[in-house]
Amino acid sequence: MEQDTRIGFIGLGAMGLGMAASLCRAGFPLTGHDLRAEAMDRLIEVGGCGAANPADAARGVRLLFVMVVNDAQVDAVLFGDRGAAAALPAGATVVLSSTVPAGFVRDLAGRLAERGLQLLDAPVSGGAVAAEAGELTIMASGAPEAFAAADPALEACARMVYRLGDAPGIGSTVKAVNQLLAGINLVSAAEGMAFGVALGADPKVLYDVIRNAAGGSWMFDNRVPHMLDDDYTPRSACDIWVKDLGMVLGIGRDLRMPLPMAAAAHQVVMMAAAQGFGPIDDAGVVKVYESFTGKRIAAAKDGGKRA
Repeated sequence: MEQDTRIGFIGLGAMGLGMAASLCRAGFPLTGHDLRAEAMDRLIEVGGCGAANPADAARGVRLLFVMVVNDAQVDAVLFGDRGAAAALPAGATVVLSSTVPAGFVRDLAGRLAERGLQLLDAPVSGGAVAAEAGELTIMASGAPEAFAAADPALEACARMVYRLGDAPGIGSTVKAVNQLLAGINLVSAAEGMAFGVALGADPKVLYDVIRNAAGGSWMFDNRVPHMLDDDYTPRSACDIWVKDLGMVLGIGRDLRMPLPMAAAAHQVVMMAAAQGFGPIDDAGVVKVYESFTGKRIAAAKDGGKRA
Protein backbone atom coordinates (compact mmCIF):
# COMPACT_ATOMS: atom_id res chain seq x y z
CA MET A 1 0.00 0.00 0.00
CA GLU A 2 1.50 3.31 -1.10
CA GLN A 3 1.94 5.87 1.70
CA ASP A 4 1.66 9.63 1.27
CA THR A 5 4.55 10.60 3.56
CA ARG A 6 7.95 10.88 1.87
CA ILE A 7 10.75 9.82 4.21
CA GLY A 8 14.42 10.68 4.30
CA PHE A 9 16.79 8.26 6.03
CA ILE A 10 20.40 8.95 7.04
CA GLY A 11 22.56 6.09 8.32
CA LEU A 12 22.17 2.69 6.67
CA GLY A 13 24.14 0.41 8.96
CA ALA A 14 22.89 -2.94 10.21
CA MET A 15 19.98 -1.35 12.07
CA GLY A 16 19.29 1.60 9.77
CA LEU A 17 19.16 -0.49 6.63
CA GLY A 18 16.69 -2.89 8.24
CA MET A 19 14.49 0.00 9.33
CA ALA A 20 14.65 1.54 5.86
CA ALA A 21 13.71 -1.81 4.31
CA SER A 22 10.71 -2.08 6.64
CA LEU A 23 9.57 1.41 5.66
CA CYS A 24 9.92 0.63 1.95
CA ARG A 25 8.00 -2.61 2.43
CA ALA A 26 5.21 -0.65 4.12
CA GLY A 27 4.88 1.56 1.04
CA PHE A 28 6.71 4.71 2.12
CA PRO A 29 8.67 6.47 -0.64
CA LEU A 30 12.13 6.70 0.91
CA THR A 31 15.38 8.43 -0.01
CA GLY A 32 18.43 7.45 2.00
CA HIS A 33 22.06 8.39 2.42
CA ASP A 34 25.10 6.54 3.75
CA LEU A 35 28.80 7.01 3.14
CA ARG A 36 29.22 3.36 2.13
CA ALA A 37 28.44 2.49 -1.48
CA GLU A 38 27.41 -1.05 -0.59
CA ALA A 39 24.76 0.27 1.81
CA MET A 40 23.37 2.56 -0.89
CA ASP A 41 23.24 -0.35 -3.33
CA ARG A 42 21.36 -2.44 -0.80
CA LEU A 43 18.88 0.40 -0.19
CA ILE A 44 18.05 0.47 -3.89
CA GLU A 45 17.59 -3.32 -3.84
CA VAL A 46 14.94 -3.03 -1.09
CA GLY A 47 13.04 -0.28 -2.91
CA GLY A 48 14.55 3.00 -1.75
CA CYS A 49 16.33 5.77 -3.65
CA GLY A 50 19.87 6.93 -2.96
CA ALA A 51 20.98 10.47 -2.12
CA ALA A 52 24.49 11.84 -2.54
CA ASN A 53 24.51 13.68 0.79
CA PRO A 54 22.34 14.34 3.87
CA ALA A 55 20.80 17.49 2.38
CA ASP A 56 19.62 15.60 -0.70
CA ALA A 57 18.09 12.88 1.50
CA ALA A 58 16.17 15.55 3.45
CA ARG A 59 15.08 17.83 0.64
CA GLY A 60 11.31 18.25 0.64
CA VAL A 61 10.55 15.41 3.07
CA ARG A 62 8.25 15.80 6.08
CA LEU A 63 9.89 13.01 8.07
CA LEU A 64 13.63 12.38 8.42
CA PHE A 65 15.09 9.38 10.27
CA VAL A 66 18.64 9.70 11.60
CA MET A 67 20.38 6.44 12.57
CA VAL A 68 24.10 7.17 12.76
CA VAL A 69 26.65 6.01 15.33
CA ASN A 70 27.01 8.84 17.84
CA ASP A 71 26.22 12.44 18.72
CA ALA A 72 29.13 13.82 16.68
CA GLN A 73 27.77 12.11 13.57
CA VAL A 74 24.23 13.34 14.33
CA ASP A 75 25.57 16.88 14.52
CA ALA A 76 27.53 16.45 11.28
CA VAL A 77 24.69 15.02 9.19
CA LEU A 78 22.20 17.63 10.42
CA PHE A 79 24.32 20.79 10.64
CA GLY A 80 27.57 20.10 8.84
CA ASP A 81 28.49 20.63 5.19
CA ARG A 82 25.41 19.72 3.11
CA GLY A 83 23.60 19.03 6.36
CA ALA A 84 20.01 17.88 6.39
CA ALA A 85 18.54 20.50 8.73
CA ALA A 86 18.90 23.33 6.22
CA ALA A 87 17.15 21.27 3.52
CA LEU A 88 14.10 20.26 5.57
CA PRO A 89 10.91 22.28 5.13
CA ALA A 90 9.52 24.15 8.13
CA GLY A 91 7.35 21.87 10.27
CA ALA A 92 9.20 18.69 9.31
CA THR A 93 9.99 16.10 11.99
CA VAL A 94 13.38 14.55 12.69
CA VAL A 95 13.17 11.05 14.18
CA LEU A 96 16.42 10.46 16.04
CA SER A 97 17.03 6.73 16.53
CA SER A 98 20.75 6.88 17.33
CA THR A 99 21.98 5.94 20.80
CA VAL A 100 23.15 9.27 22.24
CA PRO A 101 23.08 11.01 25.64
CA ALA A 102 19.79 12.53 26.72
CA GLY A 103 21.44 15.90 27.34
CA PHE A 104 22.54 16.05 23.71
CA VAL A 105 18.99 15.22 22.60
CA ARG A 106 17.48 18.03 24.68
CA ASP A 107 19.96 20.51 23.23
CA LEU A 108 19.31 19.21 19.71
CA ALA A 109 15.56 19.70 20.14
CA GLY A 110 16.15 23.38 20.88
CA ARG A 111 18.47 23.83 17.90
CA LEU A 112 15.95 22.24 15.55
CA ALA A 113 13.08 24.25 17.02
CA GLU A 114 14.96 27.45 16.09
CA ARG A 115 14.64 26.28 12.48
CA GLY A 116 10.95 25.42 12.81
CA LEU A 117 11.62 21.67 13.00
CA GLN A 118 10.34 19.06 15.46
CA LEU A 119 12.34 16.27 17.10
CA LEU A 120 11.11 12.85 18.15
CA ASP A 121 13.58 11.12 20.45
CA ALA A 122 13.16 7.50 19.32
CA PRO A 123 16.05 5.12 20.05
CA VAL A 124 15.45 1.47 19.23
CA SER A 125 16.31 -1.99 20.50
CA GLY A 126 16.06 -5.50 19.09
CA GLY A 127 19.01 -5.98 16.75
CA ALA A 128 19.44 -6.19 13.00
CA VAL A 129 17.06 -9.14 12.57
CA ALA A 130 14.22 -7.30 14.32
CA ALA A 131 14.98 -4.16 12.31
CA GLU A 132 14.69 -6.09 9.05
CA ALA A 133 11.43 -7.72 10.19
CA GLY A 134 9.87 -4.46 11.41
CA GLU A 135 9.75 -5.80 14.98
CA LEU A 136 11.89 -3.36 16.94
CA THR A 137 11.12 -1.93 20.34
CA ILE A 138 11.08 1.88 20.11
CA MET A 139 11.46 4.09 23.20
CA ALA A 140 10.03 7.41 22.07
CA SER A 141 9.41 10.82 23.57
CA GLY A 142 8.50 14.16 22.07
CA ALA A 143 5.69 16.58 21.41
CA PRO A 144 2.28 15.17 20.38
CA GLU A 145 2.72 16.79 16.97
CA ALA A 146 5.99 14.92 16.45
CA PHE A 147 4.32 11.63 17.39
CA ALA A 148 1.42 12.36 15.02
CA ALA A 149 3.85 12.93 12.15
CA ALA A 150 5.94 9.84 12.87
CA ASP A 151 3.44 7.28 14.20
CA PRO A 152 2.65 5.48 10.89
CA ALA A 153 6.36 5.10 10.12
CA LEU A 154 7.16 3.94 13.64
CA GLU A 155 4.46 1.29 13.37
CA ALA A 156 6.11 -0.01 10.20
CA CYS A 157 9.41 -0.45 12.04
CA ALA A 158 8.29 -1.72 15.41
CA ARG A 159 6.66 -4.52 17.31
CA MET A 160 6.20 -2.14 20.23
CA VAL A 161 6.35 1.65 20.49
CA TYR A 162 6.59 3.06 24.01
CA ARG A 163 5.27 6.64 24.30
CA LEU A 164 7.35 7.87 27.22
CA GLY A 165 6.40 11.54 27.44
CA ASP A 166 6.32 14.91 25.74
CA ALA A 167 9.96 15.89 26.29
CA PRO A 168 12.82 14.80 24.02
CA GLY A 169 15.48 13.06 26.09
CA ILE A 170 13.23 10.64 27.97
CA GLY A 171 13.57 8.01 25.26
CA SER A 172 17.35 8.31 25.29
CA THR A 173 17.40 8.03 29.08
CA VAL A 174 15.53 4.72 28.88
CA LYS A 175 17.85 3.57 26.08
CA ALA A 176 20.89 4.29 28.27
CA VAL A 177 19.45 2.00 30.96
CA ASN A 178 18.80 -0.66 28.32
CA GLN A 179 22.37 -0.43 27.04
CA LEU A 180 23.79 -0.71 30.55
CA LEU A 181 21.87 -3.93 31.13
CA ALA A 182 22.35 -5.35 27.64
CA GLY A 183 26.10 -4.70 27.70
CA ILE A 184 26.49 -6.39 31.07
CA ASN A 185 24.37 -9.33 29.89
CA LEU A 186 26.42 -9.67 26.70
CA VAL A 187 29.71 -9.85 28.59
CA SER A 188 28.30 -12.17 31.26
CA ALA A 189 26.97 -14.50 28.53
CA ALA A 190 30.46 -14.74 27.02
CA GLU A 191 32.04 -15.20 30.45
CA GLY A 192 29.59 -17.91 31.43
CA MET A 193 29.99 -19.87 28.21
CA ALA A 194 33.79 -19.66 28.35
CA PHE A 195 33.72 -20.71 32.01
CA GLY A 196 31.55 -23.73 31.23
CA VAL A 197 33.70 -24.86 28.31
CA ALA A 198 36.86 -24.46 30.41
CA LEU A 199 35.23 -26.81 32.94
CA GLY A 200 34.54 -29.36 30.20
CA ALA A 201 30.82 -28.69 29.56
CA ASP A 202 29.36 -29.32 26.12
CA PRO A 203 28.59 -25.76 24.92
CA LYS A 204 25.43 -26.70 23.02
CA VAL A 205 23.98 -28.51 26.05
CA LEU A 206 25.08 -25.64 28.29
CA TYR A 207 23.30 -23.13 26.05
CA ASP A 208 20.10 -25.18 26.00
CA VAL A 209 20.05 -25.48 29.79
CA ILE A 210 20.94 -21.90 30.69
CA ARG A 211 18.52 -20.30 28.23
CA ASN A 212 15.73 -22.16 30.07
CA ALA A 213 17.10 -21.44 33.55
CA ALA A 214 17.47 -18.41 35.80
CA GLY A 215 20.89 -17.51 34.40
CA GLY A 216 19.57 -16.83 30.91
CA SER A 217 18.83 -13.45 29.32
CA TRP A 218 17.75 -12.04 25.95
CA MET A 219 21.39 -11.37 25.11
CA PHE A 220 22.40 -14.90 26.12
CA ASP A 221 19.61 -16.36 23.98
CA ASN A 222 20.45 -14.17 20.98
CA ARG A 223 24.26 -14.02 20.98
CA VAL A 224 25.46 -17.42 22.17
CA PRO A 225 24.31 -19.09 18.90
CA HIS A 226 26.82 -16.85 17.09
CA MET A 227 29.53 -18.23 19.37
CA LEU A 228 28.39 -21.81 18.81
CA ASP A 229 28.34 -21.31 15.04
CA ASP A 230 31.70 -19.52 15.00
CA ASP A 231 29.88 -16.80 13.04
CA TYR A 232 31.05 -13.29 13.81
CA THR A 233 29.50 -11.54 10.82
CA PRO A 234 28.78 -8.12 12.37
CA ARG A 235 25.10 -7.66 13.22
CA SER A 236 26.17 -5.35 16.05
CA ALA A 237 29.91 -4.82 16.42
CA CYS A 238 32.03 -4.95 19.58
CA ASP A 239 32.98 -1.34 18.85
CA ILE A 240 29.35 -0.30 19.38
CA TRP A 241 29.64 -1.44 23.01
CA VAL A 242 32.87 0.48 23.50
CA LYS A 243 30.83 3.53 22.52
CA ASP A 244 27.55 2.73 24.28
CA LEU A 245 28.98 1.56 27.60
CA GLY A 246 31.39 4.49 27.47
CA MET A 247 28.37 6.77 27.08
CA VAL A 248 26.67 5.11 30.06
CA LEU A 249 29.76 5.60 32.21
CA GLY A 250 29.97 9.24 31.16
CA ILE A 251 26.38 9.79 32.28
CA GLY A 252 27.17 8.05 35.56
CA ARG A 253 30.22 10.27 36.04
CA ASP A 254 28.08 13.38 35.56
CA LEU A 255 25.65 12.03 38.17
CA ARG A 256 28.51 11.11 40.53
CA MET A 257 26.97 7.62 40.48
CA PRO A 258 29.28 4.59 40.52
CA LEU A 259 28.37 1.96 37.91
CA PRO A 260 30.82 -0.85 38.72
CA MET A 261 29.11 -3.57 36.67
CA ALA A 262 28.95 -1.35 33.57
CA ALA A 263 32.59 -0.37 34.12
CA ALA A 264 33.69 -4.00 34.24
CA ALA A 265 31.73 -4.83 31.08
CA HIS A 266 33.25 -1.79 29.36
CA GLN A 267 36.74 -3.00 30.18
CA VAL A 268 36.00 -6.39 28.61
CA VAL A 269 34.70 -4.88 25.35
CA MET A 270 37.72 -2.57 25.40
CA MET A 271 39.92 -5.67 25.64
CA ALA A 272 38.11 -7.13 22.63
CA ALA A 273 38.68 -3.94 20.65
CA ALA A 274 42.33 -3.78 21.71
CA GLN A 275 42.81 -7.36 20.46
CA GLY A 276 41.46 -6.36 17.04
CA PHE A 277 37.91 -7.67 17.45
CA GLY A 278 36.17 -4.29 17.45
CA PRO A 279 34.64 -4.57 13.94
CA ILE A 280 33.31 -8.13 14.33
CA ASP A 281 29.97 -9.20 15.80
CA ASP A 282 29.67 -8.32 19.47
CA ALA A 283 29.38 -12.02 20.36
CA GLY A 284 33.09 -11.96 19.54
CA VAL A 285 33.71 -10.57 23.01
CA VAL A 286 33.95 -14.26 23.94
CA LYS A 287 37.33 -14.31 22.20
CA VAL A 288 38.74 -12.32 25.14
CA TYR A 289 37.86 -15.22 27.43
CA GLU A 290 38.99 -17.84 24.92
CA SER A 291 42.40 -16.17 24.93
CA PHE A 292 42.52 -16.74 28.70
CA THR A 293 41.36 -20.37 28.65
CA GLY A 294 42.88 -21.56 25.38
CA LYS A 295 39.57 -23.30 24.58
CA ARG A 296 37.24 -22.19 21.80
CA ILE A 297 33.51 -22.61 22.23
CA ALA A 298 32.81 -23.55 18.62
CA ALA A 299 35.66 -26.06 18.60
CA ALA A 300 34.36 -27.67 21.79
CA LYS A 301 30.95 -28.08 20.18
CA ASP A 302 32.28 -30.34 17.44
CA GLY A 303 34.71 -32.31 19.55
CA GLY A 304 37.70 -29.98 19.33
CA LYS A 305 38.36 -30.49 15.62
CA ARG A 306 38.90 -26.79 14.91
CA ALA A 307 42.15 -25.05 15.61
